[in-house]
Amino acid sequence: MNYPRNVAVLGGNRIPFARAGKAYKNVSNQDMLTAALDGLVARFSLQGELLGDVAAGAVLKHAKDFNLTRESVIGSALDSRTPAIDMQRACATGLDAINFVANKIALGQIEVGIGGGVDSTSDAPIEVSGALRKILHRANVARSTKERLQILASLRPADLKPSAPSAAEVRTGLNMGQHQALSTERWGITREEQDQIAFESHKNLMAAYERGFFDDLMTGYQGLSRDENLRVSTMEKLGSLKPVFGGPEGTMTAGNSTPLSDGASTVLIASEEWAQEHGHQPLAYIRDIHTRSVDFTAGADLLSAPAYAAPEMLARNGLTLDDMDFVEIHEAFAATVVMILKAWEDEEFGRDELGLDGAFGSVPRDRLNVLGSSLAAGHPFAATGGRIVASLAKMLYEAGPGKFGLISICAAGGQGTVALLESAR
Repeated sequence: MNYPRNVAVLGGNRIPFARAGKAYKNVSNQDMLTAALDGLVARFSLQGELLGDVAAGAVLKHAKDFNLTRESVIGSALDSRTPAIDMQRACATGLDAINFVANKIALGQIEVGIGGGVDSTSDAPIEVSGALRKILHRANVARSTKERLQILASLRPADLKPSAPSAAEVRTGLNMGQHQALSTERWGITREEQDQIAFESHKNLMAAYERGFFDDLMTGYQGLSRDENLRVSTMEKLGSLKPVFGGPEGTMTAGNSTPLSDGASTVLIASEEWAQEHGHQPLAYIRDIHTRSVDFTAGADLLSAPAYAAPEMLARNGLTLDDMDFVEIHEAFAATVVMILKAWEDEEFGRDELGLDGAFGSVPRDRLNVLGSSLAAGHPFAATGGRIVASLAKMLYEAGPGKFGLISICAAGGQGTVALLESAR
C-alpha cells in the first residue's frame, strides 16, 4: 500500500517481561509504561521534547486508569504537553497503537510519535459482585448515616465474593486456551509440533540475548535484566509436562502455551524528515498494517484471523509469502503458530477461504520467529506488538536493503492484526 510518505521505525524500548506474581507484582501498569517510555526517551535524547502523539493501552486495567497513557506521559521525561491516547484491541493493542501513530505521520498530521502497550496480570482488577455493587451505589447516595448503615446491613456473605478476572469469550464462555484446544484437534496438530515451536522459541531468544541483540532495545527494571520466563529447556522436559487445555488427552501444556506476564514496550516512529533533522537512522519502514476478523461464533477458529489478514495485506502490496525474509507469528500458543502455518500451506483453505488457486505458501523455519517469541519472552497482552515491531525493525536493518518482514498477531474476539515492514538500510 502506498502511504503518502514514508513512516520510519527509529527504535524501541521495553522493560524485561516478568512472570505474573513475580518481579513486578508490586508495580502498576502506569509504573511499567512510564519506565518503558523513559528508557526510550533516554535512548533517543527526547527529554523535554514535545511529540505529536503517544498511543498505547492495556487489556487489563483499573477504572482509575481510564487515562493511562496520558498519565504515563505526564510522569515521563517527555514534555508534559505531549498528547496521548488509550487504545485496546486485546493482544493486538500494541500493534494497533503503532498503526494509529503511523497513519498520522503518513498523512502529515504529526512528524513523530510513540506507540506501545503495557499489561499487568499481577495487578489485574478484581470485580465485586453485582449485588455488592448495587448496595454500595445505594449507600453512596444515602441521605443520612442511619440510612447508609441500614443499606449496608442488608449485605450477605455471598455478596462479598469477588469475581476473578477472566479472558473468556463472552459469547462462548470459553477462554483462548480452550478455543485453541478445539482448533488444535481440528487441525490435527501434534504435541511434538507444539513442543518443537516452544523449544526453538527459548533457544532463539537465549541466543539473541547472548549476542547482545537487545542491548539497545531494553532497559532493566525492578532487578530484571532479561525476560523472566526465558530458560534453557529440552524437548524431553517439554514432553514431560501435563496438558492444561484439551482435557487429559490434550496436547497443550504450560510449556507450549504462553505464561501470564507483566511488562511494557514502546516504539519510536517518525517521518524521514524528522529523523534526518534529529540525526536518527531509520531501521525500517512500516509499509502496511491490516486487521481482519472471523466469525468464531459460527465455527471459525478463534485465533485464525491472521491467516486471512496476511494474504489480503500482501496481495494489495504486490507481494507473496516467498518475499518475506522474516515472519513473526505471535506465539499465543505454539498450536496457534502451527495452525496458521498449516492454513497457509493447505490448498483447500487457500481455495475455499482465501479465494486463491491453491495454497498461500509456506514459511521456511529459518525465517520464522528467528529471535524467539512470546513462549520464551512472555506475553503481557498489549506489550507484545511493540516488542515484535522493535525487534523486527532492527533485524531488517541488520539484514540489509530490500528485506521484508511480516508480523502476525491474533487477538480475542476472533480478530487479528498483521503488519508489513521493509528494511530502511
